[in-house]
Amino acid sequence: MTKKILVWLLVIFFVANVSVAQAQQAGKIPRIGYLTAASPSAMSARIEAFRQGLRELGYVEGKNIVIEFRFADYSDRLPALAAQLVSLKVDVIVTGGRGATRRAKEATGTIPIVMAQDPDPIADGFIASLARPGGNITGLSTLAPELSGKRLEILKEVVPKLSRVAVFGTSSNPSDVQALKEIEPAAAVFKVKLQYLNVPTPKDIETAFRTATKGRADGVLMLERAVLGSQRAQVAELAVKSRLPVIYSGRASVEAGGLMSYGVNNLDLDRRAATYVDKILKGRTPQDLPVEQPMRFEFIVNLKAAKAIGLTIPPNVLVRADRVIR
Repeated sequence: MTKKILVWLLVIFFVANVSVAQAQQAGKIPRIGYLTAASPSAMSARIEAFRQGLRELGYVEGKNIVIEFRFADYSDRLPALAAQLVSLKVDVIVTGGRGATRRAKEATGTIPIVMAQDPDPIADGFIASLARPGGNITGLSTLAPELSGKRLEILKEVVPKLSRVAVFGTSSNPSDVQALKEIEPAAAVFKVKLQYLNVPTPKDIETAFRTATKGRADGVLMLERAVLGSQRAQVAELAVKSRLPVIYSGRASVEAGGLMSYGVNNLDLDRRAATYVDKILKGRTPQDLPVEQPMRFEFIVNLKAAKAIGLTIPPNVLVRADRVIR
């Protein structure tokens, strides 16, 4: 009889402990880290899109999810901020761009990392393939290199006499090579000569515009680079000063005064990044979550910028714009 009582007490003790552990686990609020090289103001629209995505999935910030934001504000603090998020033992790290993803990857090989967007995650060495990323990184790609040829086509439509185009990029980025491979066939078709200009730091932007003007460029194709994105207003001003039509990869540059952009809807990518966070919190692993490619693209034109450089956008081009800034 004593043995039976002892066995029952052990069973009750075990069940009670399991119940307490399950209750503690159920009461644990997931902690998400959001890491970006940009500033809070530059990322405000994207962050709101990410939050919207979370809300659509039933997450309420401060109630059943906590987000730790870390902004490098275009400084060299990314490695330290990535280390902070790792020390906080966040459940997932969401990265706002290539630089943030690289620093997060260097900081941890175990915490899941979700790329909100990356132009070429395979060339950047973040994943093994789109279908099977491997490792602890997954997320969304912007297809930036593949869209570069299309941007040149649009630039040719806007400037029919286009014969020389300066391509602004950063040679240290592996995806520049792929982007040029995509541009060159289109350049051959349109009989356009390309001039690649390396812009490694913000101080090199003005020099690049002077070089483009000296090289008699008829237009500029801007590759998707953080150094250029951090100085959008300056780039737009220099484009007007140089009277050069410039096409960008994203809407933010046009909203800052640039002429036109063709690319993915970045806000849509940030909203969809929330679905990856949800899947990972529910037990999926990054290595088994394919990297998504964009489904929505947008063409934006700024008529104020066109007027400032004395350019008339052809009606057949303007009618295709998803948004026109007047």
